[in-house]
Amino acid sequence: MLVFLAFALLVGCTAFSSSAIGKSADSPSNPSQHSQLSLSHPSGQLLGQLLGRSLKLLHWSIGSYADKSKADWILDGLGLITQGIVIPALQVTVIYRLWSWIVPSWENAIHLGWGWQFSLSFVCVDYLYYWNHRGLHHPWLWNAHKVHHSVTQMDVLGTSRNTLWSSFLIVYLWVHALMIMVLAHPGGYVFGVSLTAVLDLWRHSSFSLRPDQFRYPWLYALIAPWLILPHDHAWHHSNSVESKNFGGNFKLWDKIHGTYLQKDTYPSSIGVSLNLTTIQKLFMPIAKPLTQKK
Repeated sequence: MLVFLAFALLVGCTAFSSSAIGKSADSPSNPSQHSQLSLSHPSGQLLGQLLGRSLKLLHWSIGSYADKSKADWILDGLGLITQGIVIPALQVTVIYRLWSWIVPSWENAIHLGWGWQFSLSFVCVDYLYYWNHRGLHHPWLWNAHKVHHSVTQMDVLGTSRNTLWSSFLIVYLWVHALMIMVLAHPGGYVFGVSLTAVLDLWRHSSFSLRPDQFRYPWLYALIAPWLILPHDHAWHHSNSVESKNFGGNFKLWDKIHGTYLQKDTYPSSIGVSLNLTTIQKLFMPIAKPLTQKK
């Protein structure tokens, strides 16, 4: 729940500072202008701008999610329950107990400072995830991952779209439980896990920080060389190029291993088409796809 609240705050801040939302040309009306007509004081103008942009954001969100089919809502909803509730519960109960049974002497055995724990989670595990993600695009494992690439628009609900059992192939499930078990006071590690989850939601959204969308170019220049931004990850979901940008938090891993694709725009289309029923997508996605990521 804290992850989703943090993401809501992140989205709100991004939307408020985004000049693209503030100057959207395809919005049917301009509520912020109407709000400012009766608010001449600077603080009133700021409130009017915030209200207007919030209304535009609400209008955009409703329009975006209204395009989802019933099958997509089922996939994304069940995926959200699985990855947001079931998997974390398994990590701190079953998987935790499994590790403590396999290596009982490791429990609470490592004492690390808060910063080292955070780095272990946010950086080191992110590198493991890079290779994990690349492995899921290998022909041997692609069937377990391709449902995630069936999303046709970047939105936070699509973050959790997956075959229900594919989370057992993600390194997070096993490594997080192990680290929480072996660390004496894993607060810094858990914070890194939470921040990674928030960024994962964000990079599946359409709230990017491209220079033409953001008012503060110095901030973009600071984070763009390092963090995977939403438009970077959108190219990973593109159906027009070979898969690139496998990284989770950092671009560094893609740059080191030659899988980074530099683009300053969103792709024209994303998603692969699958000749699968909803039940197959949830449990057994083994039918041949109509299009396949390379």
